Amino acid sequence: MNSEPELGQVHWQHDFDAALAQAKRENKPVFLLFQEIPGCATCTGFGKDVLRNALLAAAIEHDAVPLVIRNNVAGKEAELLKRFGEPAWNNPVVRFLNADGKDLIPREDGVYDAFTVASRFIDALETANLPVPGYLRIARDEAYPKRETAVFAMRCFWEGEAALGALPGVVATRAAFANGTEVVEVTYVPTGTTKRALAAATERSDCRFVTAPAVCEAPPSDQQHALRGTAYEKLDLIPMQRTKVHSALTLLQDPSQWLTPAQRTSLKKRRSV
Repeated sequence: MNSEPELGQVHWQHDFDAALAQAKRENKPVFLLFQEIPGCATCTGFGKDVLRNALLAAAIEHDAVPLVIRNNVAGKEAELLKRFGEPAWNNPVVRFLNADGKDLIPREDGVYDAFTVASRFIDALETANLPVPGYLRIARDEAYPKRETAVFAMRCFWEGEAALGALPGVVATRAAFANGTEVVEVTYVPTGTTKRALAAATERSDCRFVTAPAVCEAPPSDQQHALRGTAYEKLDLIPMQRTKVHSALTLLQDPSQWLTPAQRTSLKKRRSV
């Protein structure tokens, strides 16, 4: 962990030229943070709320080259501020660069939340035609503050959890009963999907949207049934990761895209025991 709270839990590069060289060598963008250290409450809050977000920090370290430039010191870092037109003693600013030191997406000021940082990170990767890891998409959706729910009836809620949990924007599923019928309660983020889109997607499976003012939760043994007894069940996963991994296992897909590199290592160790 960094001793400076402004830097969160990311391991940072401090040499600009070395960061560009690494970006070229590894075909990654540079995640460039201009930060005041020591800084004000906004700066320390950014370190706590954004740079200590476990999935986002993992993506910064493994899918980019993390580079921090202090905006309140003299010397080479002050020269870089001038080069990029950044003000001194400023709140944090994140820029995404290619290996030539050029912006992949336009600079944006006033971005201090994990959702927007993750969204811009995804935009930068897509602009560079680089793969976006599933766990970064989870970091974005989990960070969005608004949630909506919908209930779908089906023949089997085990199958329903798998089908619905795999859909974009779905952050959680819950097996339940409504009026004696097996249902799945879906929690989703409106930036990732809509109730209409979910209903349209479920028409291809044995599901239908229902209006259920009250549902009775199914027993724990029926929740995300495919995870039970697997090495994935014992991993330290956030709720949306569990949802996506469960769906992947049920649908015979590869769940590893939803895991950070550290979680994949942990999974490998558990399987070798």
